[in-house]
Amino acid sequence: MTGHASARSQLGKRCKGQYYGMSITTLDTSMSKSSPMLMQAYFKSRGYVPGGIVTNSKNEALHMERLPAFLRTLLVADGTVTKSLEAYFWEQVEVENLGQAPIGLQEAIPALDLHAGDTVLERRVRLQGVESGRVFAHAHSLIKLEALPEHLRDDLQQGRIGIGELLRERGLETYREILDVGHADASAESLYRTYRIVIQHQPAILITETFPCSVYR
Repeated sequence: MTGHASARSQLGKRCKGQYYGMSITTLDTSMSKSSPMLMQAYFKSRGYVPGGIVTNSKNEALHMERLPAFLRTLLVADGTVTKSLEAYFWEQVEVENLGQAPIGLQEAIPALDLHAGDTVLERRVRLQGVESGRVFAHAHSLIKLEALPEHLRDDLQQGRIGIGELLRERGLETYREILDVGHADASAESLYRTYRIVIQHQPAILITETFPCSVYR
């Protein structure tokens, strides 16, 4: 079996297992080194890809049609994840702030027009069902504070959560671009998507969300 065929076979497996933690920063660094244009072309205006196979930033083939339907929807949709989770699982979803702090970038992030040495607000959250206790997703965000309106910047620095809810409350003009999707680990236990939020025509927030596949089967 060729290396390419082996990658297709591995990534075509159905999701299994539990989220066990990972370095999501690695995914954002990968995005900073590669062009997101291929994935953007897949899902810029549609949620369906003829043939069902997409190639991500790591040149891995992902069989979208083999994924659980709702998880596939979360990966490619440009709406608010929390609201979709509450509607599908029909329970309140709490966004727990796991920590945030300003950091200096060691590498450039072209998706946010940022250079090495620039400062961003790094933020990690967990989306968890209030009644069931199920963890639906983890999210890691890099926020370009100078690209945000002052009131939104203040809300985020004070730790208010989550980002989607804040954007809706403020009624800001935003656009979400899917930059990458794929398996977060070799065992196919979780899937990720990376996207950026453009606010008032400026790239402002880069988010990587990781979903434990077992919850969505």
